[in-house]
Amino acid sequence: MANTKLEYKVKDISLAEQGRKNIAWAETHMKALLEVRKRFEKEKPFKGIRIGMALHVTKETAVLVKTLIAGGADVAICSCNPLSTQDDVAAALALDGIKVYAWKGETTEEYYQNLRSVVAFKPQITIDDGCDLVNEIHTKNPELIKDIVGGCEETTTGVIRLKAMRKEGALKYPVIAVNDNKTKHLVDNYYGTGQSALDGVIRATNVLFAGKTVVVVGYGDCGKGVSLRAKGLGANVIVTEADAFRALQAHLDGFRVMPISEASKIGDIFITVTGGKHVISSEHMNLMKDGAILANAGHFNVEIDVESLKKTARSVIRIRPFIDEYSLANGRRIYICAEGRLVNLAAAEGHPSEVMSMSFCGEALAVEHLLKNRGRLPVDVIQLPADIDDKISRLQLKVSGIDIDSLTEEQRKYISEWREGT
Repeated sequence: MANTKLEYKVKDISLAEQGRKNIAWAETHMKALLEVRKRFEKEKPFKGIRIGMALHVTKETAVLVKTLIAGGADVAICSCNPLSTQDDVAAALALDGIKVYAWKGETTEEYYQNLRSVVAFKPQITIDDGCDLVNEIHTKNPELIKDIVGGCEETTTGVIRLKAMRKEGALKYPVIAVNDNKTKHLVDNYYGTGQSALDGVIRATNVLFAGKTVVVVGYGDCGKGVSLRAKGLGANVIVTEADAFRALQAHLDGFRVMPISEASKIGDIFITVTGGKHVISSEHMNLMKDGAILANAGHFNVEIDVESLKKTARSVIRIRPFIDEYSLANGRRIYICAEGRLVNLAAAEGHPSEVMSMSFCGEALAVEHLLKNRGRLPVDVIQLPADIDDKISRLQLKVSGIDIDSLTEEQRKYISEWREGT
């Protein structure tokens, strides 16, 4: 699957032409990132820098890859989820000479082989979605750390893992939590997951949401988006939460709030968005009504305890490409979407391109920030400066044809001092 000129491992290189069309389609909706690319092409801020990436290999990610390369980078990429790769996009990247190791339907061993291929590239910058690349380097290849400038992390789950590493003193190079950008977690997680998670469930099942009881497990930014979109489709939404304030928010937003043990008995569709483990257990699944549909929109496939379900189910039948029917000992059937993996990328195409444009502006500018501040950043989980986040918002407004107000000098002075009152 490789030759002397190109280094790659993909499912089917003949899919490249369709992949190129899909990448071009994404670019038409990612104008903010293309504005960043124009500047990178002139300035070449990444000249001679090796960037290793573990991201969902989608048409939108391909636009980011091409943006980094336009800035002078050498890039190697693998997927951050065994089911999220778009094979035509991977083929297009491979045919364009990019080191890509990804295909849809990787086994766990293949997934880690591909991750190791990116590690072998000896990246100076890492870009992660879920922290697997950072983890692989720190635990298996610590000798590479001395040459690594820093990293970027795309998603909530990865940031949680990084903060755990920092707390234990295990983190050895600075990582920017791109997920913490307002233009990421308040857009990507809320608007992106809200739309794409439901898109994944609908593509997998073609089920009607109107009139159904949808249980959203978790009410963070992703859960808020999923709840709102499910409500918009006519569903009756129940939220389950372990965090008191988020539960209160869900209640004040007009949703029913109850423990998962109660919600399990009445839900028709369950969507997990917690970043946690076994938030739907086999015990909960045994309480569910016949025909319940379960989907996960969190990063890893541990939110629904599918492994326990496999052990106790009477039978498992794949009835559609991304739907498995589990027959329980109590005679009921429940349906798991996309093997409990990230449903919006396994069964659909992930977030809309406009959303990913802002997220990937954050990634691209975070890489630039790391290099501009090489050797001066603390070994920590770092937030991108607010002015860079603001710049992303302004770029998106610009390409959307939207003008906004500017503060007058009097207004700026008023909000920055304390003397003037009633």
